[in-house]
Amino acid sequence: MSEDGTATTSTDQTAETMSSKEKRKLKVIIVGAGMAGLSSANHLAKNGCTDFLILEGRNRVGGRIVSIDMGSQKIELGANWIHGVLGNPMFELAMQHGLISIINIPKPHKVVAATEDGKQVPFQILQEIYEAYVCFLRRCEEYFLCQYLPPPDIHSVGEHINLEVELYLDGVDCAKEKHLRKLIFDCLLKRETCITGCHSMDEIDLLELGSYTELQGGNIVLPSGYSSILKPLCDNLPNENIVLSCPVRRIHWKRKATRRAGGAATAAAADTILEEDEEEQDDGNESDDSDRTVTEVPVGAGGAEPTQEERRVGEEAARRIKSSTANVVVECENGAIYEADHVICTLPLGVLKEQAETLFVPALPQYKVESIDSLLFGTVDKIFLEYDRPFLNATISEIMLLWEQQQQQEDDGEGQERDGQWLKDNWYKKICSFSKVSDTLLLGWISGREAEYMETLSHEIVAERCTDILRQFLKDPFVPKPKRCVCTSWRKQPFSRGSYTAIAVGASQDDIDNIAQPLYSSPHQSKPSVMFAGEHTHANFYSTVHGAYLSGRTAAQILLTPDSPQEIVMESDSSDLSSWIQGIALD
Repeated sequence: MSEDGTATTSTDQTAETMSSKEKRKLKVIIVGAGMAGLSSANHLAKNGCTDFLILEGRNRVGGRIVSIDMGSQKIELGANWIHGVLGNPMFELAMQHGLISIINIPKPHKVVAATEDGKQVPFQILQEIYEAYVCFLRRCEEYFLCQYLPPPDIHSVGEHINLEVELYLDGVDCAKEKHLRKLIFDCLLKRETCITGCHSMDEIDLLELGSYTELQGGNIVLPSGYSSILKPLCDNLPNENIVLSCPVRRIHWKRKATRRAGGAATAAAADTILEEDEEEQDDGNESDDSDRTVTEVPVGAGGAEPTQEERRVGEEAARRIKSSTANVVVECENGAIYEADHVICTLPLGVLKEQAETLFVPALPQYKVESIDSLLFGTVDKIFLEYDRPFLNATISEIMLLWEQQQQQEDDGEGQERDGQWLKDNWYKKICSFSKVSDTLLLGWISGREAEYMETLSHEIVAERCTDILRQFLKDPFVPKPKRCVCTSWRKQPFSRGSYTAIAVGASQDDIDNIAQPLYSSPHQSKPSVMFAGEHTHANFYSTVHGAYLSGRTAAQILLTPDSPQEIVMESDSSDLSSWIQGIALD
């Protein structure tokens, strides 16, 4: 067992033991052993291809899926639910391996909402506002589905919902009642940032909200923890095919050289693999130490100058790809160099945002870099509080915190300093609720810049602040202090750099498709040299485990498809006239 509680077993292999592997060229290298990487490997293995290697930076598999034991509970630090049943490969996998004992029987769910002065909101008001809010959110999704235009100057989900809220509250005469309802709407919008993965719903593109496809069947929790789904995936993989604690520094890929005329056109240097200088120019951007769980703070390496040894390894990788028949040479942090025909890169969008410009040699095409920049990779963190004894009323399952709105002051030249002070004073007001995981275990959610700020604090400070909040909102000075507090730190983690993908204002599904687009070494190549997988590459299921799984499987399938041209059989359904109609020329 690793210290985060996940199974490492015999896959816990280091690069030193891989010398025999290093000496030959592999068919496929998979970068990352999260769900996308494991899915790719699984699909290759099931189809008889075991000539692959997974390189994983952490000391465990699973990526953003990680469970730990807390008391008698198994808690999820990352992925929490299987989102939907119908057509969900994760649900099918869990059923197939007996990980779901009974089809979801919902527990009694009683939510209370309280204001800062400890007053509880009548349930019928809470229900009324929740129903109105869901209606406003569904209306936002319709812009994508029906392709009609929103009101002028409304570009984000947050702006649209706030407009609807304003119109709704205009019908409430009593100022006190209006204010209370506004607080509930604000709390629901904060909760939505945790679901969507952003700082504010003002960041989320209105026209693209409906691009996310929700699978029917609700959210399913695995009794044995989400990490239990990793075992059946790893069982199919040869132990020696996974190398842990092996962060990748560079992916050198061959691109057909652009010949230069008369020594000019230096811009063409980016388009050729044959230039020595471009192989050496960016050896600095070190990845971080890997033996960290999501509850620990990694030691930052930043963009330090490359050491002599790192420079030597970079030069060796550059030399090797020039003389090699391989399309790709992967250079690792520890100096190991691997050659392959293909690489499947499953690094999260947060890591690509930070490292894409130095990770790939030659550099990624500009359209890819722009799409990586355009999409949002937000931070969503969890706060777990464990107690010696139950103190919350047995019937209550969740307490919503209706904070008075604290307006952040506008930037006036001292913006950064002011912003830092504001976060210090107000970060905890982004916690939208505490829900009961068990009688003695509470879970709080926090997102965005406030979550990033919380990651800089000690667990003791967070636990104290949460105790003050619960005492205040429950109007109970005897709420005990937790015996243990565990906070996640997804933004700080060098191998995630955030939680999951969302479509920012101005971005679109096209950006997801752009990132997913494979890279070929030459126009005549039948199979791509570099492929991309992960939740950020699935245009409809971004931000989900099943999106990552499907994208990984697709990448593997492309490589498994035979090289020789196949006869294409067009299947026609006589009940569907669309293909026939397309053949009619209309004057």
